[in-house]
Order: sequence, then C-alpha cells, then structure tokens
Amino acid sequence: MPPRKAPTARQRRLGAELRKMREHAGFALAEAAALLGTDRTTVSNTESGRFGVSGGRVRAWADQYACADTAYVDALVRMAEERGSGWWEEFRGDLSSGALDLAELEHHAVAIRAVQIMHMPGLLQTEDYARAVFAEAVPPPNAAYLRRLLAHRLKRREVLDRPDPPACTFLIHEAALRMEYGGRDVARGQLNHLVRESDRDGVTVRVIPFAAGGFPNASSSTHYVYGPVPQLDTAQMETANGSALLDAETRLMNYRAVLDRTEERSLDPRSSRDFIHEIAQQV
Repeated sequence: MPPRKAPTARQRRLGAELRKMREHAGFALAEAAALLGTDRTTVSNTESGRFGVSGGRVRAWADQYACADTAYVDALVRMAEERGSGWWEEFRGDLSSGALDLAELEHHAVAIRAVQIMHMPGLLQTEDYARAVFAEAVPPPNAAYLRRLLAHRLKRREVLDRPDPPACTFLIHEAALRMEYGGRDVARGQLNHLVRESDRDGVTVRVIPFAAGGFPNASSSTHYVYGPVPQLDTAQMETANGSALLDAETRLMNYRAVLDRTEERSLDPRSSRDFIHEIAQQV
C-alpha cells in the first residue's frame, strides 16, 4: 500500500508502540525484519505510522516479540482495525495538527484529567467565551478562520454528549475563574455554564483556590488522556510553539503524580460549585 502522507497522532502512536515492543524484546531493526519475514523499510515505515498495519499483523508481530501483555496487545489490535476518518479530519488544512490531535485523543479517551491555570477547559467553554479567548491571539484571526476555530471547539464538546463519555476531572485555578474574557456578561455566562456542566454524570469540576498556595507544574496547563491500558495514556502540553504529546513511561508517571498532588490541594466538588457560584455573583 502507498505510504501515508500525514499519519494522524493515533496512527503514529500505534507505530511507536510497535517500536517500543520491538525494542523491549531486544531486537534491532534488521533482526526484527528477518524475524518477521519482511524488510527493514517496511518495519521502519510501519513504526513511524507511514504504513498501515492490520490487526492480524499486530498480533503476529506481538507473538514474535514474545509480548505477554494480552490487554495491551488487544488494545493495539483495536487501534489497527479502526476504519474511517474522524470528524476532526474536516478541519485538516485549516487548523493546526495539534488541535486535530487533541480532538482525536479526546474521542478515544477512557478518561480525561486536566489542570487549567488561565482558561476554562476547552470542553466546558461557551461559544462567547471561546470567541473572546481566540480573539486575543496575535495576530487576531480573520473572520473565516475564527469561524473554523469556533466550529472545531464546539464540536469537541460533543464527546461529553455520547452515551459512553469519558470520565472527566477538571482542576481549574481560581485565576481562570476570575479572568473576564469578553467582558462581565460573557464571564458570568461562562461561570454559570461551568456550574451546570459540573452536574453532568462523569464530569467533576474542582477549584484550586489562591489560598491553596503552590502546586506542581503551576506555570502551565496539563491535559492527561487515559487510554484503555496505562501504556496508551498521553499527556498533552501547550507550549509557546504549539501542542506537544508525551507518552514516555516516566513522563506519564510524573504527570499522574502532578495531577494527584494538584487534586489534593483543590476544593471538593460541592465546595467548588459554591466557590464558582460566588465568583459569578461578584462579576
């Protein structure tokens, strides 16, 4: 089959997991190619996500690599057998690859935990609030691009409306609650929306008040997406140069610890709703 021109984050992740499996088995690229009865180019392109791979081949490679983790292998097989394009593909070419990657991650997530420092979580933003946030970009987006950004942001929210939505925990710093993007009316509407969304089944909102003091990684927001097995978790970080996806085992372990410690310093859900409601009345 012809190589993919632009593999998605999920396709790249499947290839990367096959590479990790090979390396854990102790095989160099040439050794693996000989073992699998193929050539180095095919193995390399498969591991980079440029070549697709069937579920049957994933199982065959896992057998050759003597991978005994059946839950992990089953999850990789399901990834390989996915067919069709996700809704985010309609935005390819218009929006950054990072925005598309995040939507794809959320679509396949079993659970999501996020820490937001200066903005409301994207999945819980109102249209007016999102518009105000996007308008702060330098240079500001033109009207056509802004419409695409908003359409993508609102479409992302639909993951919460599915019959089987991911369990979501949003840890929101008080600074984000007090930022009046779009003015007082927009900010008040966003806060009231946040309270309503916190009543959804599977959605937990907890506030990190100023009084909590410091906490790990306080300078940046964190978006942690849980896969069907821990090896397939992903941490998404916003940087000055765009979005970065992290999946190294040690990095994931550290970010889980960051989230745990941050959650310990946040208010419980009921107190958080009261806290948000109080700020909304002050706006």
